[in-house]
Amino acid sequence: MKKVLASVLFVSALATAAPVLAAPGGWQSINERQARLDQRIDVGVRNGSLSRNEARSLRAEFNQIARLEARYRQTNHRLEQWERRDLDARFDRLSARIKVERNDRDGRGGYHDDRYDRRGRP
Repeated sequence: MKKVLASVLFVSALATAAPVLAAPGGWQSINERQARLDQRIDVGVRNGSLSRNEARSLRAEFNQIARLEARYRQTNHRLEQWERRDLDARFDRLSARIKVERNDRDGRGGYHDDRYDRRGRP
């Protein structure tokens, strides 16, 4: 089961990385960026690197940015340059938060679990 899951994650990572590498300068559309951030949150929840509370907080921020984008698009159905820069900056901050939360080992058990000592023994 672990091998199947690992291979599925590897293939999906390659599939999402291919368009980024093919794009000039690594540019991604807003929709591609949103999909990638959403996927990173999903993967973090599935593999246990994100707790439910962390995922809830990250999704709330993600949804707030999505609502802001919708408001920006209401005015003239496209994004102005300053709106795109603002969304990019917000997505950058969210991406950094996802990285930090996925690597902080909160809610994962193991050595940080009170039931185990420093050597990982009960």
